[in-house]
Amino acid sequence: MIKCPICRKPIQWADNPNRPFCSERCRIIDLGKWASEEYTVSIPLRDVSEETDQKEQEYEGPNRGNGRNG
Repeated sequence: MIKCPICRKPIQWADNPNRPFCSERCRIIDLGKWASEEYTVSIPLRDVSEETDQKEQEYEGPNRGNGRNG
C-alpha cells in the first residue's frame, strides 16, 4: 500500500483527488515546504535563455541581420 509522503498514513490511490497525499491538509503542508524552500531541486537548472540566444545566432548565420538585402 502507498503511504502519504507527509504523514505516512496508508492512502487509497484510486479516486483520491489529493494523491499522492492522504488529505488536502497534507497537500497544503507539502506546498508550504516548497514555498519556504525546504524542498529543492536536486540538479542545477540550465539557463534556457543562453541556449536560445546561441541557437538564434547559429540560425541567422554570418550574413543575416547585417542590414544587407540578398
